[in-house]
Amino acid sequence: MPAMSPTMTEGGISSWKKAEGETFAPGDVLVEIETDKATMDVEAQDEGVLIKIIVGDGSKAIPVGTSVAILGEEGDTADAAAIEKLLAEDGAAAPEAKKEEAPAPKEEAAPAPTSAPAAPKAESSQPSGERSIIFASPVAKRLALERGIPLGQIKGSGPNGRIIKADIDSYKPAAAAASAPAPAAAAAKAPSASSSSAAPAPAGAAYTDTPVSNMRRVIASRLTESKSGTPHYYLTVEVNMDRVAKLREVFNSAAKAAEAAGGVKDGVKGGVKLSVNDFIVKASALALQDVPEANSGWHGDFIRHYHTQDISIAVATPNGLITPIVTNAGAKGLATISAQTKALAAKARDGKLKPEEYQGGSFTISNLGMMGIESFTAIVNPPQSCILAIGATEKKLVLDPESERGFKEVSVMKATMSCDHRVVDGAVGARWMKAFKSYLESPLSFML
Repeated sequence: MPAMSPTMTEGGISSWKKAEGETFAPGDVLVEIETDKATMDVEAQDEGVLIKIIVGDGSKAIPVGTSVAILGEEGDTADAAAIEKLLAEDGAAAPEAKKEEAPAPKEEAAPAPTSAPAAPKAESSQPSGERSIIFASPVAKRLALERGIPLGQIKGSGPNGRIIKADIDSYKPAAAAASAPAPAAAAAKAPSASSSSAAPAPAGAAYTDTPVSNMRRVIASRLTESKSGTPHYYLTVEVNMDRVAKLREVFNSAAKAAEAAGGVKDGVKGGVKLSVNDFIVKASALALQDVPEANSGWHGDFIRHYHTQDISIAVATPNGLITPIVTNAGAKGLATISAQTKALAAKARDGKLKPEEYQGGSFTISNLGMMGIESFTAIVNPPQSCILAIGATEKKLVLDPESERGFKEVSVMKATMSCDHRVVDGAVGARWMKAFKSYLESPLSFML
């Protein structure tokens, strides 16, 4: 299992892209690895052949450094005995054996009462009492578990009576016991499908248990730690978005005209379509320049003050939330921010982000406005100290002494910032919100 990032300690196999015995060339994708943040491709560095897949599709929580496959040069072959010897020398399948060995005693010890946790290993359904411990290779144990084969009924042909893969492949249950292993086989197959403890729903049950992915497990751990260990407080402002809407319309109309004209017109490039979120990212970065105390992170023994405004943007993916980063957003124009945001969001949804594209960041924005959410509070993403929650833009009537009717209709957006009080005091957070509101209500200041 390769380390796809400096902080990665375990991962999962999403799917193998090459089959056993299939050749590959440099640059070919061998396997998709599921990390705590994304699903990433592992490419071949040299040409060769995939001799044996040790850890199959869907496996979870595999420690970094564990062997997951055997590769060789084209023309290389390996029989079962050679593979068993290699695995024994390498100890590669040990974690997998530990993971899958535990459920096996359940089916063998089911008919007999158990008085202690160690009893199932001593008791087995083997026909004779020649040995009290079952010796089997990790691969044999895995196959036996998947197929519901009681190891106690198999006589091993390996060294010292060890059960090997060939013994599992040649096993044929006795006719009298043909119906008995069926329930045990069904029970054994459930845990083999995943390392999760999720069990299939009983007949007629109105629910489904879904195994927890590595990404979801890390999200749950980090958010629980943040919510319980970070002293949050919240600040909310209403922002008049009328000028942003007008300026956005002007930019997008000019870009559309430039595209129709063949590329560039009046200094505006075609193909650019700004979103409200692009203005929010730019305004956030400028407010961080004005109030640099908010552009900081808590690191226990010290507070880190960031010199660039690296804005993490929360993106929902099928596997969970991920925050790709628009780096140094304060120094970039709206068109550049827009293009980078769209590209990063697409890569995030496809699970193709590189570690450097989502690790780090100094400030996070979570926007649920496009889903009609009026306002909400978000959880701080440590070690960052602030996260901005953006709601929908809605029409509102406000007093207007200059109007004949005495009121007018405006578009307002609610923005709520969650702050870590260890780093950002209330007054600092209020200054940042004031600057953010000012920039959005005067978007021409972006050009100055």
